[in-house]
Amino acid sequence: MSGHSKWSTIKHKKAAADAKRGKIFTRLIKEISIAAREGGGSPEFNPRLRTAIAEAKSSNMPAANIERAIKKGTGELEGVHYEEVTYEGYGPGGVAIMIEVITDSRNRTAGEIRKIFSKGNGNLGELGCVSWIFETKGELVLSHSEVNEERLMEVALEAGAEDIQEDEDSWVVITEPAAFQAVKDALEQAGLAIQSAKIEKVPQNTVPVSGKDAEQVLRLAEALEDHDDVQNVYANFDIDEDSLPSG
Repeated sequence: MSGHSKWSTIKHKKAAADAKRGKIFTRLIKEISIAAREGGGSPEFNPRLRTAIAEAKSSNMPAANIERAIKKGTGELEGVHYEEVTYEGYGPGGVAIMIEVITDSRNRTAGEIRKIFSKGNGNLGELGCVSWIFETKGELVLSHSEVNEERLMEVALEAGAEDIQEDEDSWVVITEPAAFQAVKDALEQAGLAIQSAKIEKVPQNTVPVSGKDAEQVLRLAEALEDHDDVQNVYANFDIDEDSLPSG
C-alpha cells in the first residue's frame, strides 16, 4: 500500500525521535517497574519483564537504571506507586483510538487525556467502546538491509510466526503473544538484528481518512503519545499521504 500510512508505521519512525528526547527512558522505567511488581524481578520467569529489559537495552538504557527500576517494582527500593489504565475513544473521521497509560494519579491523567481528545476534535469514550477492534499481537521489526524476505520467512515461520508484512524499508513479523518470545529468540539465534520487538494492539480493520480529518487525527495521536503518562497509543486509521497538503 505505497503512499499510505498507518499509525504503526508512523510510530516506528517516531521511536527514533523519542529516543533522542529521553521520553523513551521514562516510559521504559515505568514498564519495567510495573512488570517487576506484577510478575517478580526475575526476567527468566517473567516474560513481560524480559521483553521490557530487552527494549531498554536496545535503547541504550544504562544497566543501573534497569536494575533500579526492577527494585522499585519489587519493593526493594522505595518508589512511586503506579497503576495501569486504558482509555478508549474516537478521533476525527471515526478513527478508533486506544491509549495505555501508567500513572501515579488516575484522576489527573483522566482529566488531561479527556482535554487532549476534546482539543483534538475527538471523543473519549467508555471502556470497551473500541477495544473489540484490536487484537493483541507480537510485532518484531527488521530492516530490509538486514535480511531478505526468503530468509526471514524461513526462520520466522518455522519458529511459529503468524505472518510477515512489508512496511516501507522494514519487515514486520507478526506473532501470537504466546509465540512472541520463541520467534524473537529464533531471529536472534539466526544472527538477525531486530529493530524493535513489542506486544502491540493491532486493528482488525482500518478506517480511511484524508484531508482535514487526516491532519487532525495525526495531531491527536501525536498529542496523546507526547503525554508523560502515556505508554502506547493504538489507532486504526489509514491515510493516503497524497491527500495531505504539502508543508
